[in-house]
Amino acid sequence: MVSSLERPSHNDNFLEFDQPLDVEGRHVKGLPAAKKIVPALATIRYAFQSLGVVYGDLGTSPLYVYKSIFPEGFADREDIMGALALITYALFLLPLLKYTFIVMRANDSGEGGSFALYSLICRHIKMKTIPNEHPTDHELTTYRRYHTDVKPVANWIKRLLEESYYGPKFLLLLALLGTSMLIGDGILNPAISVLSSVDGLDWNKEHISNDWLVVIASIILVVLFSVQRFGTDKVGWTFAPMIFLWFFCIGGIGLYNIINYDYKVLKAILNPVYIFRYTTRAKKKSWLSLGGVMLSITGTEALYADVGHFSTSSVQIAFGTYAFPCLLASYVGQAAYLSRNPSDVSHVFYRSIPGPLYWPVFLIASSAAVIASQATISATFSVIKQSVSLGCFPRVKVVHTSEQHSGQVYIPEINWILMVLCIITTAGFRGTIQIGNAYVVTVMMVTTVLMGLVMLLVWRTRLLWIILFVSFYLVIEALLFSSMIIKFDQGGWAPLAIGAISLLVMCTWHYCTLKKYEFEVQNKLPIDWILHLSSCYECTRMPGIAFVYSELTHGVPLIFSHFMTHFPAMHAVVIFICVKYLPVNNVSEEERFLFEQIGEPENCLYHCVVRYGYRELHKRNENFEDILLENLIQYIQRRTMLETGHEESEFQLRRKIELPENGIELQFTAKSDTVASVDSGTDDEIQSLHLSLPQGVHAVNHVRFTLPQSEPSENEDEQITFLNAAKYHGVVHIVGDIILRTCPAESNFLTKFMVNCVYAFLSRFCRENNVMLNIPHEALFNVGQVYYV
Repeated sequence: MVSSLERPSHNDNFLEFDQPLDVEGRHVKGLPAAKKIVPALATIRYAFQSLGVVYGDLGTSPLYVYKSIFPEGFADREDIMGALALITYALFLLPLLKYTFIVMRANDSGEGGSFALYSLICRHIKMKTIPNEHPTDHELTTYRRYHTDVKPVANWIKRLLEESYYGPKFLLLLALLGTSMLIGDGILNPAISVLSSVDGLDWNKEHISNDWLVVIASIILVVLFSVQRFGTDKVGWTFAPMIFLWFFCIGGIGLYNIINYDYKVLKAILNPVYIFRYTTRAKKKSWLSLGGVMLSITGTEALYADVGHFSTSSVQIAFGTYAFPCLLASYVGQAAYLSRNPSDVSHVFYRSIPGPLYWPVFLIASSAAVIASQATISATFSVIKQSVSLGCFPRVKVVHTSEQHSGQVYIPEINWILMVLCIITTAGFRGTIQIGNAYVVTVMMVTTVLMGLVMLLVWRTRLLWIILFVSFYLVIEALLFSSMIIKFDQGGWAPLAIGAISLLVMCTWHYCTLKKYEFEVQNKLPIDWILHLSSCYECTRMPGIAFVYSELTHGVPLIFSHFMTHFPAMHAVVIFICVKYLPVNNVSEEERFLFEQIGEPENCLYHCVVRYGYRELHKRNENFEDILLENLIQYIQRRTMLETGHEESEFQLRRKIELPENGIELQFTAKSDTVASVDSGTDDEIQSLHLSLPQGVHAVNHVRFTLPQSEPSENEDEQITFLNAAKYHGVVHIVGDIILRTCPAESNFLTKFMVNCVYAFLSRFCRENNVMLNIPHEALFNVGQVYYV
């Protein structure tokens, strides 16, 4: 029995089967991606909902910005004018111009965040997080690439990133750094927002101690994180009316203060000379105050990361037409009030409220500050979901909270971890100025660098514009960053520490995931081994179907050898499955599965690659096995037809023709030898069929081939019958339970720490792989292995 499990020697006849799925994969074509058109009413609805999710943090910044800029007060009106000019240009240049009108254009089919930029870059150069890609992935309809003239500089940068050992690592590190700093913002933003909201009690009620404020803020945080499980859609509809009212209040109060106190401060929003005067009169003081100015744009990075929860146009409309004007009016109004009442700078927002409106506005402010945390919390969920899909974060449970919008997710484990860390941060700093000192703009700098690469490699923008964009924004963000670093001992260490821990976790997980993949590739079994085994009389074929999961897109994983060593029997049908995530946000159902037959049909051995985008989630849905087997039957039919060599077999080419007045669907027929020339469905290729359309007729790119209506061959009928019979006996899922360890003699201290300590700890507490694959426990068979790196 043992001899039958030994690997036979390689030979040319068997080695030809151990190839990627690119040959068979090219026969599997989906529908060309049509641009998704969001109705105007839906866009308005999303714009309203986005107020409750995206803009809360930006909207509550007026609660604490001026007291962070002037923690010790100010003596000259020119200081207020300079601070107002800085706030105005910061809001205009970063949230409005950079993010709303430039960065959001680089969304990956509606998905935002550092990994969305990273995926766009990866699709235009030969880079990927896990190197299990093959040519058919590039043929996906969602694998959009820009085909423009290649510029010399873009070619040089592309070759540098592809050929350099450190180039891909540096680019991935940038994406991980931006993600880790955004996670840090998800901890600090709720703390500062909630503390600022209850700060009004401290001014109005002198007997309330700071300890009680911390307790009240902690209770509010618990409530906030408890409602996250209801999903972004419900939370957005619940919070949006309050944030809408909040923006209306701060805008109205700002206009009242401008008219009632000092309308001349409006000069500061138009004249940048006030910035020059402010920075030259008190150089060090003005430089340190940039940290407070930066608080006026906190939550900006959530604009881009949260765009996947809604749509690009809805987020742009909500900010440009409503949020930005109200914010600007609020800051100008507070400056007008401070020009007459300089001693009230520590509580300027609450003291500038007209007396009869104080308590209503206080209640609205408290509610808005709680809601403000929603922006960074939702953004954190989005980027972690992307990181998990690309193998850069420990496996966690991802719950899709909306059937209509796949970008709306909730992660229970991360939600409760964020809540605990937010409460610890609130109790530890105990003040908004100290927490304000903890903010940095690292994620903005990362976005600027990645956007520069997107403009160069993807958009092919002129080099001059790229240099101007990157240098201009890096200088601004570097100045803001430097003003925070100088306050390292006053709280500036917090985001750096949180970001460093998050980065360590993500880098360790990705490093170990990559090592496991490399180990599987190096130790995969040759195809001739399993072909010999399947035909060996000593190997029993059991009824049923076996799904063997691995990271390999071709070849036999080592875990199957372990399985056969202990159970020298093979199921009637064996399908080696690789569930992989690609650097695209989604994969259409028609292109989800790729198949390859191993050996002869009587062996009943197949490879299957199940492809997802990083925005998607592998779901069993009770019928995952049925869908997979249905696609396998279609593959068998297609392969049988191609092998029979029927030259006169016909494929149907369906092209939808829309006439100006009424829509008519015309159907054209092409011979099988025409298939290769038209299967991409482009207009130029359609012309090769000599199809002429009347003037004014609009042809929609919607091309699909259907199998001819013919009787199945005897061989094909036998395979399908056998497959259905095996399905009747059930499906067994074989999954590797892999433990990673380091070699004591060959590994250095850093590798031992990352693998034996960090990765072992994360693996113990994260979700198991079979849980992420949604495999039913009763049909699961775990095969344990130990890998040494």
